[in-house]
Amino acid sequence: MVKKPAPDATRRSEKSRRAIYAAALALVGEVGYPRTTVEGIAARAGVGKQTIYRWWASKADVLLEAFLDLGEQAAQAAGQDTDAVPDTGDLAADLKAVLRATVDELLDPRFETPARALAAEGLVNDQLGREYVARLLEPQLQLYVARLRSARDVGQVRADVDPRIALELFVSPLAQRWLQRTGPITHAYTDTLVEYALHGIAPR
Repeated sequence: MVKKPAPDATRRSEKSRRAIYAAALALVGEVGYPRTTVEGIAARAGVGKQTIYRWWASKADVLLEAFLDLGEQAAQAAGQDTDAVPDTGDLAADLKAVLRATVDELLDPRFETPARALAAEGLVNDQLGREYVARLLEPQLQLYVARLRSARDVGQVRADVDPRIALELFVSPLAQRWLQRTGPITHAYTDTLVEYALHGIAPR
């Protein structure tokens, strides 16, 4: 009699984790953050509620981790490094490349729907808002800080420039336009933001 191989617990856990991520992102997009529950996520993912609580303390933790994973998956599919802004020696080209990829992500319904739900809830839910900034936004912003510091070190940016403030010249307008739908977000738009940020708007 041939003995069946033992079930691969690691593979089973990863399959469950993926199902939970997908369920959480789908629900928050469909019904909003307040109406998304751990019970609802579990039912949609086809797992027990205890499985979720074994890995996460709250629905916020599930959603934020799912959202982080979504961004990493998208970046990997596009062949991008999620741990750094490219440094080719051309600051403008590097910033434009990253912002173009950000535009593509923001316009992807898989990303946009849960992103809007989480961003909106973060404005009225202090705890979620703080976690959203600390776990999602600030790590991404620090990648820009590192790239701008590198540019400053080689004289491509003024020595007195604060990278954390400077990055807001191109990141914040994009976020504001996307959140409030004040205009289209395109590659041409973000390219222009970089040009304005690096060269200003005074006559040359």
